[in-house]
Amino acid sequence: MSQPAKTSPRASAVSDAPETPAGTKAAAQRLKMRRELAAAAMELFANKGYEATTVDEIASVAGVARRTFFRHFRSKEEAIFPDHDDTLTRAEAVLDVAPAHEHPLDTVCRGIKEVMKMYAASPAVSVERYRLTREVPALREREIASVARYERLFTRYLLAHFDETDHHDGNDDPLLAEVAASAVVTAHNHVLRRWLRAGGQGDVEAQLDHAFSIVRKTFGSGIGAGRTLSAAPPAPATAPPASVRTQGEVLVAVARTDAPLDEVMRTIEEALRNK
Repeated sequence: MSQPAKTSPRASAVSDAPETPAGTKAAAQRLKMRRELAAAAMELFANKGYEATTVDEIASVAGVARRTFFRHFRSKEEAIFPDHDDTLTRAEAVLDVAPAHEHPLDTVCRGIKEVMKMYAASPAVSVERYRLTREVPALREREIASVARYERLFTRYLLAHFDETDHHDGNDDPLLAEVAASAVVTAHNHVLRRWLRAGGQGDVEAQLDHAFSIVRKTFGSGIGAGRTLSAAPPAPATAPPASVRTQGEVLVAVARTDAPLDEVMRTIEEALRNK
């Protein structure tokens, strides 16, 4: 893969990255600074190499002091993943406001799309980051740790729709919830890697939807009963056992086939008395 121009990752990371969700001005400024530091780190990693790059150099390229860098990142390998905290918050928000009638697996799939949006918003940066993580073990380990946070979030969400302590023969819901969460994350990562290897080209959202449809087909039927009864849409009102209407001098009675005969007769008698 050809090496990008010196300034392209930095420029793209600042201009093309997704905006922060609604929040305070301070939070927006913090994310902006994190992205600028990340862009500076990627620029230096690409041109000098990861091992040869220092925190002081990253701070200098970003135009800030060393102490500013450490207010945002604990290490230089952490610096090239500036959006994961914000994206995790957005994914969690999707889960928190999910409609009660939505299948929980569908909710999880919508939640993890926030991660894909983060990568797809800046294809050039994402492709370069992918190249770096393949080459530098420390960056790869950091990426694995970030992915594990999403998986834990989605597993907790799915497990919340089941009684995790209710383990007995014939009840595999807790196991299914955990496996399904892992499957969603794995499907997402498979599509993401394929898209990155293609240079960030192609309709990644359509590819992701296809992958999720496979996960849904495989795990969805067994996990569908996870919603609590209180969260389910209200059931339609049960029709009365019998009803009567008048047509001139004629009474017309309509009764359910399972209605008790004494209730049907009582309804007709009351209608005759009130006529």
